[in-house]
Amino acid sequence: MIKDALVTLASTNFEELINFYTQLLEKKPTTIIPNIYAEFQICGWRLGIFQPKQTHASEFASSSTSKISLCLEVSNLENAIAHLTTLGYPPPGEISLAAHGREIYAYDPDGNRLILHEAINSDRVMKQK
Repeated sequence: MIKDALVTLASTNFEELINFYTQLLEKKPTTIIPNIYAEFQICGWRLGIFQPKQTHASEFASSSTSKISLCLEVSNLENAIAHLTTLGYPPPGEISLAAHGREIYAYDPDGNRLILHEAINSDRVMKQK
């Protein structure tokens, strides 16, 4: 029944969000329709960003916090934090430990939460025992 799926973010700051994700992901969108839509291919899934039509702009103009969390697994959490900081969006908190690894929250220019996650590898798990 379902043929495909992707995550999309609506933004009235379309260009700023496209620039942010281009720099964060270190790749250009695979699809771009200027001022309307851009799409990134990321590890087997797609992230779409669209500019809402004027008739729907008020729906996305709320200043309330976004409910989305975009979880990105990284190979080195400190390097990812440094990269976000260079982009001007340093994570506001500290690294936390979870059963599945280390993570930190950050936010994109529209306030969507990013969870940068570094998985515990089997070598690290063995050393902790």
